[in-house]
Amino acid sequence: MTGAWGLPMQAELGGVRYAIRSDYRDVLELLRWLNGQADPALDQSERWYVAMRLFYPEFAALPQPLWPDATQFLTEFLAAGRREQPRPGPALMDWQQDAPLIAAGISKAAGQDVRTLPYLHWWSFLAWFDAIGEGSFATVVAIRDKLRRGKRLENWELDYYRTHRAVVELRGVESAEEQAEKRRLLELLGGMRNAGDNL
Repeated sequence: MTGAWGLPMQAELGGVRYAIRSDYRDVLELLRWLNGQADPALDQSERWYVAMRLFYPEFAALPQPLWPDATQFLTEFLAAGRREQPRPGPALMDWQQDAPLIAAGISKAAGQDVRTLPYLHWWSFLAWFDAIGEGSFATVVAIRDKLRRGKRLENWELDYYRTHRAVVELRGVESAEEQAEKRRLLELLGGMRNAGDNL
């Protein structure tokens, strides 16, 4: 990895440099696979395999004995080189569900809409993410945290929660069974619509 002021653009594994996908959009897609949102039917090792293929464009050329080092590099890259331990308890945010709130906060911190940039390194994106101050995203996360810990909401927070419940409550990942049931019901509904068209 690079020093505190550098941005890693390659991974050095076994003395060989390998290209990585470091743009924040690529990393957010990789995280969607890692946390099971892209395909809940995959187990953890399968999700990591997909993540590795997404992160390393030349993954097919990466010798299998280097996979543990490549996984460690990816883990450190995702954490932006930080050694912080994850907080215990349920997640307080979701990159996909909270995307509009996060984008607004990051754009405010950056002084521009970062979604229009052709490239933005993941670590730079995270630095702006850390600079999000007061705003909708901070409000939502604070309410989620109070709810998680069983703390009493202030009157204004309770009002916000009631009027923005869909934004505040994290949806979670649908299981493969839930997705299959949803597809089955949609197909059934589609068949019923088609039958109604023939009347």
